Amino acid sequence: MDATALERSTMRKAYFRLVPYCFVLYMLCYIDRINVSFAALTMNGDLGLSAHIYGLAAGAFFWGYCLLEVPSNIMLERVGARPWIARIMITWGLCSAATAFATGPWSFFGTRVLLGIAEAGLFPGLILYFHRWFPQRHRGRVVGWFLTGLPLATAIGGPMSTALLQLNGIWGLHGWQWVFIGEGLPTILIGLSVMWVLTERPSQATWLTDAERSWLEAELAQEKRAVESVRAHSILSAMINPRVVAFTVIFAGVGMSGVGLVLFLPQILKGLGLSNTQAGLLTSVPYVFGTLAIIGFGHLSDRIGDRFWILVGTCACGAVGMAIGGALHNSIWVLAAFSLATIGFYGMKSPFWPLPSTVLSGPALAAGLAYINSIGNFCGYLGPIVVGYTKDATGSFETGIYVLALSSLVSTLTALGCALWMKAPRADVGQLIVS
Repeated sequence: MDATALERSTMRKAYFRLVPYCFVLYMLCYIDRINVSFAALTMNGDLGLSAHIYGLAAGAFFWGYCLLEVPSNIMLERVGARPWIARIMITWGLCSAATAFATGPWSFFGTRVLLGIAEAGLFPGLILYFHRWFPQRHRGRVVGWFLTGLPLATAIGGPMSTALLQLNGIWGLHGWQWVFIGEGLPTILIGLSVMWVLTERPSQATWLTDAERSWLEAELAQEKRAVESVRAHSILSAMINPRVVAFTVIFAGVGMSGVGLVLFLPQILKGLGLSNTQAGLLTSVPYVFGTLAIIGFGHLSDRIGDRFWILVGTCACGAVGMAIGGALHNSIWVLAAFSLATIGFYGMKSPFWPLPSTVLSGPALAAGLAYINSIGNFCGYLGPIVVGYTKDATGSFETGIYVLALSSLVSTLTALGCALWMKAPRADVGQLIVS
């Protein structure tokens, strides 16, 4: 079998074996993270939460999440992906279901912090896992297909959560309590299956032939040598490397905008006079476009081999869409603006996440991925606070939306600087950023 045919057969098996399952894990993760935005339609009144307090408490998820993100990924690197990912899923499923028993602002705040602690490390852990299985020239597509779980979680989670809200009164529970219980328990069950479904490394893949295992291990080892021949980073040097810092700023700006939007979009739509069910269904519209963007830009970045300029364009879509959304916040046309923004927020992720591995490897890559994600998610924590505070202060979502547009503009300008400053990595392994 020639090299091209060998690569094709190996990658086809890896794609179908690993990506769909990891997709389900991440979709469950995001459903359990954002279901609070739908529960809030009735929960806020029961627990006595104002818009500002809700934003502060909902965003408290990121306190524990950001604090433990880097240690969690370093632990995954040491003990293995299978046991650590299984632990993450089971504990976060328990914490998500426990949110149903919050009785006021403080208990709600506490369960959100615990949820963040439990979930810390899942996303960068799965990205690191893909780096162990897929060469650089495949990572845009892999990340793209995997990350469709993020917008689809919102597209599916909206109708699912609003349907669970209709169970209000059954067994003496409020509808918002059923949202947390009904979406937390499946996560625990799926988490139990991780140890039997995931394969730790290519060398252990009995579902690959000897030739396929040898080819894949050789490709990945060659990439690692190429990165380390420039500079082998320690964990500390990885987090202060200027290129890693730039990546962090890009992801942080988009993270602030994206989380701020997703946690308040149902309330923005309900403010237009829509019912809970209508708001839940329409919330899914922007994320359908986001799903298509993740897949399309992932394939495009692998095909043309230049991830930075795609990153600039997608971040710009996020900034422009949010700015238009601020102007149209009292109109149903705000959905079109937020759809443009969502194309940017989600489309940038496919070309973005393969970039750290062009600079880092080994434990430094594990720490770097987690560091970028934790800072981005901390800024995601700020997004709901800004929107909630300005809504309470002004009676309108407009100012908060403009602040989110500004954060996306920072990402756009930083990505533009990277495109002009850094050597854009091609999708093949031989072309790496010079550190």
